[in-house]
Amino acid sequence: MSDGEPLVRWQWIADHTAELADYTALHLRLGLLPVLFGLLVSVPLGILCHRRRRLYPPVLTVANILYSIPSLALFMVFVRYTGLTEQTVMIPLTLYTLSVLVPNVVDGLASVPEPVRLAATAMGFGTVRRVLQVELPIAVPVVIAGVRVAAVSSLSLVAVGQLIGQGGLGYYITRGLQLDFPTPIVTAIVLIMLLALVTDALLVVAQRLLTPWSRSRGTTA
Repeated sequence: MSDGEPLVRWQWIADHTAELADYTALHLRLGLLPVLFGLLVSVPLGILCHRRRRLYPPVLTVANILYSIPSLALFMVFVRYTGLTEQTVMIPLTLYTLSVLVPNVVDGLASVPEPVRLAATAMGFGTVRRVLQVELPIAVPVVIAGVRVAAVSSLSLVAVGQLIGQGGLGYYITRGLQLDFPTPIVTAIVLIMLLALVTDALLVVAQRLLTPWSRSRGTTA
């Protein structure tokens, strides 16, 4: 980059709008599918840990150890088995979500008042029905809080996957560095930030839709 050259060339962005849209969609898929997969694993695992508390410490320890492994190192491990594919990025990102989602599921279930559980049991709710229809809905705010953290973290880590050719918008970061051209780098960073903000806002809306009683309580107050 020469002195006096603008940081962003708007004409370049206009010329690459379609390509940017494609890479943005790819970035979303690579970043959010792992959160969904992580949630599918974390909810039953969190329920099991809540019911059998002895399982929780070892499960949390394993999840935290996985999270402590640098993402690039974990990508390299999976390259041997899944090659330079999207799965090589999504599997490690799914594993990373567990250290956030499992504790939030356990904490969310622990936040359910005991009188509520007893009332559901007295009304004839079996264990499975009580968990699905009573405990999990009450735990939604705590679980969604974990999902928000996991989603933002996952969307940011996707860019590292470009080092194995699967990084979504990370492509523009590495390309800009190679060409000493800041416009694609700045554009990619701004788009990743926007994706994180929009995703977080949508999750807040989802939480409000899933917990209508909280809105009613706020209105009454």
